[in-house]
Amino acid sequence: MAVRLLAETAGEARAQASFPSVYDADRPTSDTAPASGAVSGQAQTFPWSQLTQAWDSLQKQLDNRGIQFGIRYDGEGFANTSGGLRRGGNYLGNLNLQLTVDAQRLMGWPGATVFLYGLGIHGGHPSGDFVGDAQGVSNIEAPAKWKLEEGWIQQNLFGNRFSALFGRYDLNSEFYRLQSAGLFLNSSFGIGPEFSQSGVEGPSIFPNTSVGGRFEIKPLDQIVLRTAVLDGVPVERPDGSRKVFAKGDGVLVVTEAAYLYRPLGSEQPRTRQFRIGRNCCGAYSGKVALGGWYYSAAFDDLTRVRPDGLPARRHGSGGVYALADWTVYQDANDTDRQVSLFGQLGIGDRRVNRFAYYNGGGLTFSGFIPQRKQDEFGIAVGAAHNGTPFIEAQRDQGMRARRSEVALEITYLAQFGAHLAVQPDLQFVINPNTDPRIKNALAFILRFEVSF
Repeated sequence: MAVRLLAETAGEARAQASFPSVYDADRPTSDTAPASGAVSGQAQTFPWSQLTQAWDSLQKQLDNRGIQFGIRYDGEGFANTSGGLRRGGNYLGNLNLQLTVDAQRLMGWPGATVFLYGLGIHGGHPSGDFVGDAQGVSNIEAPAKWKLEEGWIQQNLFGNRFSALFGRYDLNSEFYRLQSAGLFLNSSFGIGPEFSQSGVEGPSIFPNTSVGGRFEIKPLDQIVLRTAVLDGVPVERPDGSRKVFAKGDGVLVVTEAAYLYRPLGSEQPRTRQFRIGRNCCGAYSGKVALGGWYYSAAFDDLTRVRPDGLPARRHGSGGVYALADWTVYQDANDTDRQVSLFGQLGIGDRRVNRFAYYNGGGLTFSGFIPQRKQDEFGIAVGAAHNGTPFIEAQRDQGMRARRSEVALEITYLAQFGAHLAVQPDLQFVINPNTDPRIKNALAFILRFEVSF
């Protein structure tokens, strides 16, 4: 499987790290991923090779003591070439700082992991200023700020059959997540808008996370059951304040059951397959997942009003989703050459949320270009569909709304050594923001990632 330096976003999902990270329960651990500076099939040719080799050596020494520290910078140049709100372009970027501590190796605390993730966001707003779409053409777009994105402790018990995590947590790092969909830059391929745009300021995902706990069990080798209970409102509030479990927040409960298929012939050692928790389960050849979410707080109804003219309040809001990701072709003589197919379907609460449902899917290709075994190519489509109550509410205000916004994406990820990846990306957005006044948009993104 190609090593992906530009990967899924937290959402709105965002690009995740290639350095040793705790981001995906379905990705390789540091024990199975290629060592930094030694990506298979590609030589280190950068002029700063001595610097990177020194850094890699330091990381290896720290890792031997149970400390993993990584720095990653995601940057992109954006241009809206036609349609949308207006033509033009801008630049945006994220600086990611991650620290993972294996407490067993560092201090003899079996099964414990500590994780800190600092995030610096800067630059323009492709969707807000140019395309005008609702789904988000760039999964790293967010208000400029420095913040703590995550900070938690995880404890695995009973031979890694049970895992508990507490703290500030990005649920999209494990829930509503697909390996193949992570290649794409549109936010909906990280987590569907019927969920990502629910609640107050969204659920606990990039760029606004909340605190709570996540629990997992693994009853069988290929089955993972997980549930998260989080503050219903992110730590950073719309008014600029910071609060935790304030009155009226309620809680957000998310649950998911996932089946992960990994043939015995895959590159991951059999002894690592039974681990659970963040960064536990390694790359897979197939995944099928069913999930659901529920807010316990009250929300404004989109159409019903009280006698005083204010929106009626509805107690509770929820939705469900189904995901699938499968390697549908793999060359028997060259396992790097493969094709994967993924699909997403999510149903939201149309009474209080704009999007009643979302569906998306795509194909990814890797290993088909000689001498470029780590590169990947993909094509995908995602469609967000307004609920009837939202359309009626718009009509009552004298505005029209089309039923759906559709995003088509073609992308190519080129990896250069262990520390640099470049990804040109083209997206065609049909019915941006479902607003008939906004023309279809054609957007180009050139993203790069530098990681150490």
